[in-house]
Amino acid sequence: MNNRWKLAQFWEIRWWQWYLQKKDKATYLEQKAQYWKRILDQCELSPRHDMRVLDAGCGPAGIFMVLQNLQVTAIDPLLEAYEQQLVHFQRAAYPATQFYTSTLEAFQADKAFDVIFCCNVINHVANLSLSLDRLSHWLKPGGTLILTVDVHNFQALKFLFRKIPGDILHPHQHDLADYTQMLVERKFELEKVAQLKTGLIFDYYLIKATSPFSVRTSPVTISTSNQ
Repeated sequence: MNNRWKLAQFWEIRWWQWYLQKKDKATYLEQKAQYWKRILDQCELSPRHDMRVLDAGCGPAGIFMVLQNLQVTAIDPLLEAYEQQLVHFQRAAYPATQFYTSTLEAFQADKAFDVIFCCNVINHVANLSLSLDRLSHWLKPGGTLILTVDVHNFQALKFLFRKIPGDILHPHQHDLADYTQMLVERKFELEKVAQLKTGLIFDYYLIKATSPFSVRTSPVTISTSNQ
């Protein structure tokens, strides 16, 4: 898996270079900020100024962009590469955010977080089980995890892509039931499961869950409407 993860990281920065090469910086960042605001609406979160937030696997334009009035920590193993090779990202543009070049598996959090965003990240990690354990450990009791991820629509392709690099950027290939089960096994309470985008091979889902030892105040909601 480490070799597959290293290959995925090799192509990840190259994908960003290709994707952003013809995009005007100001226009792209504004569109991305509007996207994150829509995600926050989907999450039904009301951020407070005293909240500690982790943007896990933030990429060059993560949700940290629209959370500058909060205590935000952002981590990504490719942060230095993004800053050196992409004009669209400079840490100095976000002075309120603490950035760390680190994987989820290696990061050491000094305090627990109220909210963790792990958006389009969990299938990029080297060790999926350990990364989920880390997310669970870092959340305060009753804290909120927002996870978004591509999920397989077809079992045959899920197992095929596990054997061959048909989806080279993502070392992990799972369906929605797999991801929700992984969270349930870690005692997360699922609050919301919403389909954000449909696709031929993958659908893109948002999962909102509360950390272990919290008390659920409402039943889980499942939505398949596109946003």
